[in-house]
Amino acid sequence: MERREILRYIGIAAVAGTFPGFSRWVFACPNDHPQSTPSRSSSDSYKPLFFPPRQYRMVEHLAEMIIPEDDTPGAKQAGVAEFIDFMVANRVPVSSSRDVRSTEDAIEAGNEAQNRFVAGLDWLNARSHSEFGRGFMDCKPEQQNSLIEELAYKAKFKPTTESGRAFFQMMRDYTVVGYYTTKIGLKSIGYPGLRVVWPKMPGCAHADDPEHANLHEPASSGVSTQNN
Repeated sequence: MERREILRYIGIAAVAGTFPGFSRWVFACPNDHPQSTPSRSSSDSYKPLFFPPRQYRMVEHLAEMIIPEDDTPGAKQAGVAEFIDFMVANRVPVSSSRDVRSTEDAIEAGNEAQNRFVAGLDWLNARSHSEFGRGFMDCKPEQQNSLIEELAYKAKFKPTTESGRAFFQMMRDYTVVGYYTTKIGLKSIGYPGLRVVWPKMPGCAHADDPEHANLHEPASSGVSTQNN
């Protein structure tokens, strides 16, 4: 990945992390910051902007399958599904088959991502029904793994799964970017900035209002635009 792309992702992540409702997405305002108070669980506080509840749970589950919890926290604990939902809702392309050179290109890529996510989740459910007679989330773990392995590993590719493979690659890209722009993800790779920069971050100044529900638009700067 090019340095320019990494910086772009970090910039996107920093903006997303200030959005009200990101209770466990920890890039901009970590849960364990000394000036912040423990927040509620993601399922209680975050309201999906794009995905319906069932699709959102499916995205969250797929992200956890891609980066599961082992000796380090997984995608679910890092709040990756929140990141994905926010990016897709706001048409922010993380991975795209098109060359993004303008705002119009980015919007078109974002629209494409929305369509691909919806179509991809539908495809995975249809494939699951075809193979096991039930939706993906209703399948047993070993059945889910079997379906995903056909999309993730080249040795198991089938001619009939090309659409699913393209969706899974996009899902993996969003998951990886979301995870490794959180404190949890950065810590898992030993990012040195956590020891130097992170402790100096002031944290959220509204610890008593974690949802920022009571914030108001800043007052006008007082500069008059009227003609003299």
